[in-house]
Amino acid sequence: MERNLRKERIGVVQSTKMQKSIVVSVETKVMHPKYGKFVKSTKKFMVHDEKDECGQGDTVRIMETRPLSKLKCWRVVEIIERAK
Repeated sequence: MERNLRKERIGVVQSTKMQKSIVVSVETKVMHPKYGKFVKSTKKFMVHDEKDECGQGDTVRIMETRPLSKLKCWRVVEIIERAK
């Protein structure tokens, strides 16, 4: 049986104050339907970080997964860039 493709997002780690959990903010640019101007919108995701290796300010790739808790249904795939 074949699995469907899962959603992936790239975002910046905002908070690492929980155990095995991080908060990642993903920024998207959406064109305004009437005025045609691009508007930035930010969405925060609670993400599962099994090895607790992400730091604040890191750029990470996250993938959708089954619900892991009430708010968590994403997990870290890789750390793209460490914070300086």
